[in-house]
Amino acid sequence: MSDLFASAGLEKDAPRPLADRLRPQTLDAVVGQDHLLGEGAPLRRMLNAGRLSSIVFWGPPGVGKTTIARLLANHGDLDFEQISAVFSGVADLRKVFERAKARRAAGRGTLLFVDEIHRFNKAQQDGFLPHVESGLITLIGATTENPSFELNAALLSRAQVFTLARLDDDALEMLLARAEAEEGRKLPLTDNARAALRVMADGDGRFMLNLAEELFAEP
Repeated sequence: MSDLFASAGLEKDAPRPLADRLRPQTLDAVVGQDHLLGEGAPLRRMLNAGRLSSIVFWGPPGVGKTTIARLLANHGDLDFEQISAVFSGVADLRKVFERAKARRAAGRGTLLFVDEIHRFNKAQQDGFLPHVESGLITLIGATTENPSFELNAALLSRAQVFTLARLDDDALEMLLARAEAEEGRKLPLTDNARAALRVMADGDGRFMLNLAEELFAEP
């Protein structure tokens, strides 16, 4: 099973931001997405059935798209590859597909996570099709834009679209409690200031944890 630290290119003892240290290590630890991961929910049913199809995650920043993709790779015992459509091009994709072919020859599967997949143009999106159809890769794309308008119909027909929700107040409070447990101390905030921090986050867990880390760093 792929290690989450290795798949992120990190050593386990390397200094890491609070949000990364609190990245869930199991699907049950993911907050705010029970409509997808709760008992009887679509993703949970897919996993219980022992099948993982290609997926597009649509949702705002900081709600767990990358984390869930990594955990799905672990659950399916697949090697995790991650690229960003902002920084990657055809040459990068070709290298990913070559590595996936080598893994398949060795009996291993590949989950390819493409962040901001809507940034790829039509030709680049079409380039995924034969590799998805052949089973060379399981594709998980993440987008903050409506995939019905931003992704090719051919690609959408080969993937299931799941919408991730902004984290609600309860989910954000759970993250703050985990941050305090990780740091071993309470945030230096009144109840009103704590509530204001959650409002300021606007459903973005990563943004809120970055703010919390700054508060922990204050003398």
